[in-house]
Amino acid sequence: MTLRELDVSELTIAIRQMCLDAAYKLGDDVVAAITDARDREQSPVGRDVLGSLLENAAIAAEGVFPYCQDTGSTVVFLDVGQDVHLVGGDVVDAVNEGVRQGYTEGFLRASIVTDPMFARKNTGDNTPAFLHMRIVPGDRVRMTVDAKGGGSENKSKHVMLVPADGVDGVKRFVLETVTKAGADCCPPGIIGVGVGGNFEWSAILAKRALLRHVGEPNPDPAIADLERSLLADLQALGLGPQAMGGTVTALAVHIETLPTHIASLPVAVNIECHAHRTRTVEL
Repeated sequence: MTLRELDVSELTIAIRQMCLDAAYKLGDDVVAAITDARDREQSPVGRDVLGSLLENAAIAAEGVFPYCQDTGSTVVFLDVGQDVHLVGGDVVDAVNEGVRQGYTEGFLRASIVTDPMFARKNTGDNTPAFLHMRIVPGDRVRMTVDAKGGGSENKSKHVMLVPADGVDGVKRFVLETVTKAGADCCPPGIIGVGVGGNFEWSAILAKRALLRHVGEPNPDPAIADLERSLLADLQALGLGPQAMGGTVTALAVHIETLPTHIASLPVAVNIECHAHRTRTVEL
């Protein structure tokens, strides 16, 4: 079989534009979810908050002001078809160059520091990106950029439960995580949950769960039922928009799972705020 060649400069071009587009325009699914939330919210204050979010989204879509001042760390998911031969340079460098161009040319806030503990010097261009790359069937490259805000990321949690904790243990952990996050994660947002795998894979699952269209259920009926049950429990917390009280605390719960060790039940919760800024391109 002949491999399809793709120059990595194409990745740079696409990621540059994806960073810009994500910063200014919420996806139609996110806008629709916030609109539905506003229509369902029973608290007058909550409705006002959600109305302000929609107004903010409309202003940002004009392309002058980003939807949020925290334009996020740049998380890139790169699915490379096994029949693609990437040429012309290093893939990681190409991805980071796309982020560098997008954030500097778009005057987007740079939020990445070189050293997490000591100097904490800003890199000045939001690089490096947090890159998750995997090989998949086919001859295409599918890229997704998630501009992940720091406030919601800070409130994400991980735990190693044991099998005896079961589904009830998973639910308790999700509810505790969102409750403790309160207003700091800028609700309502999307709650990504990863169950299974091992320590690191459960966290990756939780982040990948955020990439579904808002409210799209897991194809497994049992997991989809758990998503609906957890969402109802979260709404019953009464936190509401911006944790100012109300009936809509989350826009959706997305759960992804993997097989795991017989002694383990890893669970990760990756919270995404209402500034859910993603773009996907296939080359």
